[in-house]
Amino acid sequence: MKIQFLDAAADTSARLVARFVNQDAVPADIEPVLAGGAKMARFSGKAGQVFEGYVDRGGQVVRVALAGIGEASAKDRKGAIERAGASVVAKYLTSGETALTLDLTGAGLTAEEAAGALLGAVLRSWRHDVYHTKLKPDARPSLTDITVVGAPEGTEAAWEVEQAIAAGVSFTRELVTEPANIIYPESFVERCKARMEGTGLKIRVLDDKEMGELGMGSLLGVAQGSVRPARILVMEWLGGPEGEKPVAFVGKGVTFDTGGISIKPAAGMEDMKWDMGGAGAVAGTMLALALRKAKANVIGLCGLVENMPDGNAQRPGDVVTSMSGQTIEVINTDAEGRLVLCDALTFVQREYKPAKIVDLATLTGAIILSLAHEYAGLFSNNDDLAAQLNAAGDASGDRLWRMPMGPAYDKMIDSPIADIRNVGPRSGGSITAAQFLARFIENDTPWAHLDIAGTVWTDKPGATWDKGASGFGVRLLDRFVRDTLEA
Repeated sequence: MKIQFLDAAADTSARLVARFVNQDAVPADIEPVLAGGAKMARFSGKAGQVFEGYVDRGGQVVRVALAGIGEASAKDRKGAIERAGASVVAKYLTSGETALTLDLTGAGLTAEEAAGALLGAVLRSWRHDVYHTKLKPDARPSLTDITVVGAPEGTEAAWEVEQAIAAGVSFTRELVTEPANIIYPESFVERCKARMEGTGLKIRVLDDKEMGELGMGSLLGVAQGSVRPARILVMEWLGGPEGEKPVAFVGKGVTFDTGGISIKPAAGMEDMKWDMGGAGAVAGTMLALALRKAKANVIGLCGLVENMPDGNAQRPGDVVTSMSGQTIEVINTDAEGRLVLCDALTFVQREYKPAKIVDLATLTGAIILSLAHEYAGLFSNNDDLAAQLNAAGDASGDRLWRMPMGPAYDKMIDSPIADIRNVGPRSGGSITAAQFLARFIENDTPWAHLDIAGTVWTDKPGATWDKGASGFGVRLLDRFVRDTLEA
């Protein structure tokens, strides 16, 4: 979506115009027929309402949408404005109209709120039609341009920041949406290299030989059943004070998960192309931070494997040795994400000595049973870090819910023949998965694990996304960086 800014008087040829309306404050300058139509339709400017009418302006029929943004004092004012931008684009994306004029005159928005409306609009416009060869004309997106008039001072500067976030979310959605024959460990790396070229990000890639030399037997054990070799992708952004310890974001990148020898049921297995959603979120976040030149030191790391069940695949009952030196009894080869993450966590700690670590993973179906698709699970060894992430989730809309951890849960993953086993009992599955990861955190480093299995993919449209990849995690991590590292 192309965004441009003009003075209110400069755009006189618009065929499609959208106005934001505060609750019970329909603009006095709109045509009486439009105001009357809105009243008859019971449009009052409540958040989420959209009314469409047609008027004659200078001999041209103009399509006008009024989008409600609710009360000016509402707690979720910014979110309501963002959703209003998204709802207008959703309504007209395939309408045949190619251009929309967003008239913010008299809406009383701040520059940040106006930029938020554009963020909502751009995010809602995202589509992945690469493989659609027979879309009917009325199903194809037509809206490509938004012209903003009447924007408050500072909106263009605020949009420069939000535009970077939109790019990051879009990149994450792209990676998560692509099928597993297109995105696999090697191609994930190449896609990231191509997209991040010229951004200032430093890219480092470890191949399976290097990982073997480092002793990553846990990660490589997952990958050994696939013809696709494993990779670790490291993205370094050092935009903060020189010498300051970085924050590390670590993503699970299982580009396809059959379950391995503990094979999954056939029904729904196609969804496992998005089992790399954590890695996708980390890649999108790093792109966003680089594009907006974040004043922070951040390391993004993706552990990339494909979990397949060939004759070389690891078996239930195998014992592997992780990079940390801890031995792991593999009870279930479908509990593979934690086997990938534990070596990735050890590597990032020993190589970069981060001040804090946040990992993101589509780790357990159990978290969906607990939280459905509304929240991601938050597990942490540090109350301050947990509180910071919760606040970032509330501010960004990528919501988190903190889950318990403790010694009683930790005992559930003790192994009789190794240091640890990769699954516990059926109950508390998301908690014991987090306890597994906690055993690989060294020196009491503040750490948080986000189980995003229920939030990276959706079967129904949301406020700022259509069905499919949501891009969850990018806005959360960016807000966390803004609030804790750049404040």
